[in-house]
Amino acid sequence: MKTILRNFLASESSRESLWSKSFRKFRRDRFGIAALIVVGVYAIIALGVWVGLWGQNWSDISDEGFQGISRDHWFGTNLIGQDIFARAIAGTKTAFEVGLVVALSATLIGGVLGAIAGYFNGTIIDEVIMWLYGCIDAIPFYLFVAAIAFAMQDMPYAMHVAMIATFWSSTCRIVRGEVIKIRNLEYIQAAHAIGVKPLTIIYRHVTPNTFHIMLVQATISFVGAIKSEVILTFLGLGVQDGVSWGTMLSESINEVLRGHFGNFLAASGFLFVLVIAFNMFADALQDATDPKKISS
Repeated sequence: MKTILRNFLASESSRESLWSKSFRKFRRDRFGIAALIVVGVYAIIALGVWVGLWGQNWSDISDEGFQGISRDHWFGTNLIGQDIFARAIAGTKTAFEVGLVVALSATLIGGVLGAIAGYFNGTIIDEVIMWLYGCIDAIPFYLFVAAIAFAMQDMPYAMHVAMIATFWSSTCRIVRGEVIKIRNLEYIQAAHAIGVKPLTIIYRHVTPNTFHIMLVQATISFVGAIKSEVILTFLGLGVQDGVSWGTMLSESINEVLRGHFGNFLAASGFLFVLVIAFNMFADALQDATDPKKISS
């Protein structure tokens, strides 16, 4: 019993030291810090829209259609006189809502299923989960998401369900591989030998050691969810009530032909900067939490 406790405390101490090393490594990454600041600015914008500080006039219609850039309209107005900048700001809230819901849900589902599959590797449980993963992975991503979103288009959260149903698989595969290695460690074998229930071992000792993987996967899923939402909305399968960058890009199809680029530039610009910043942040986070790079 003392040996098990000592091994468990040693693993906890090791994990804490790894997290502190990861934090120090990330703090030295200037590009990662700069990307985090940009993402933070976007998050503040989304939070401000959510609490009603700005971006509330995105749906206001005026008789100033197709106005150019001015002090009152930073990106001009669209065909029916709506302020494009206000719509882009409101679209940031939509992007963060979709990204957070999909990333957290898909990562949680994928992490749990991956941990269970990895711990019960070689059993029927592992085979069933891997069969499900293989079926989803065999279907082209956007085709599968579009099919689910179309089949559930009358539901308000059809797009979220469609993306969660596909995004969990990559997290499941990576976590499963890590758990297969973790389950052979001494303290896991010792806990199993004294009769600790498998689900308890997975919850208390296995899953915490995969948290760094799930954190990185959540950032990747966040970016993927935002891009998918824009594409699905552009195709008419995404946001129906409200505004998003996909809605603005869809509106810009006819506007660009008439020489008005406000919607296109605002939506694509906001999306481009956020995706680039989050990708840089995810890369820096992955480098900082990689055990091989931390120990070297």
